[in-house]
Amino acid sequence: MDFLTNPNIIFYILAYLIGSIPFGLLLAKKYAGVNVQDSGSKSIGATNVLRVVKETNPSLAKKLGIATVLLDAIKGAAVVLVAIVYGMSMETLWAIAVISVLGHCYSIYLALEGGKGVATGLGVLLVLIPIPTLIGAFVWGFCAKVLKISSISSLLGLIGVVISGIIFNNGLGVESNAPLYIITFIIFYKHIPNIIRLIKKEEGKVA
Repeated sequence: MDFLTNPNIIFYILAYLIGSIPFGLLLAKKYAGVNVQDSGSKSIGATNVLRVVKETNPSLAKKLGIATVLLDAIKGAAVVLVAIVYGMSMETLWAIAVISVLGHCYSIYLALEGGKGVATGLGVLLVLIPIPTLIGAFVWGFCAKVLKISSISSLLGLIGVVISGIIFNNGLGVESNAPLYIITFIIFYKHIPNIIRLIKKEEGKVA
C-alpha cells in the first residue's frame, strides 16, 4: 500500500499515462476523419498527421500538425511542472521526463505503439534545461527550413540540445547526464526506419 502512496510512484504513473495520450491520432480522427495509424509512417506524431490529413484536407493539415506538436509538448511539460510545484527532487523530475517520452513512444492506449517522442521530449527538456533546448529548437528550425526533411531536422536539433546542454548547462542538476542520453537514445531508436530511409535517400520531404 505504501508503494501506491509514494509521491514518486504516483508521478511516474501519471507521467506514463499522460505521456501515452495520442493527441495526433485523436485530433486527426475527430477533425479530419482519418486514422493516422493506417497511413504514411503510421506514427501518431505531427509530421504524419500533417502528411495524412493533407491528402484529404490540406487547409486543415497544418493546423492539426501544429496542435499535435503543442499538445504533445505540453503533456510532457505539464507533469514535470506539477512535480516542481510539489518540490520533487531533480532525480525524480528527470525520471518523470524519461517516462513521459516512453509513454508517448510506447502508449498504453495503443498496445505500446506510439510516436517518435520529439515533441514530448521538447516539452520536458524545455522545462528542465531551457537554454540548451531553445538552442536545439533553433537548430531544428534552421535545418527544417533548409533540408525540409522532418526526421533529420529533429535529430540534428536533438543533437544540438545534447551538445549545448553539455557545454552551457554544466550538468542537469543530477550526478550525470544519463537522463538526457536516455531520452536521446529513445528518440533515435524510434527514428531507425527514418535513418534507414535517409541512408537509402528515400526519406520524404515535408512541403
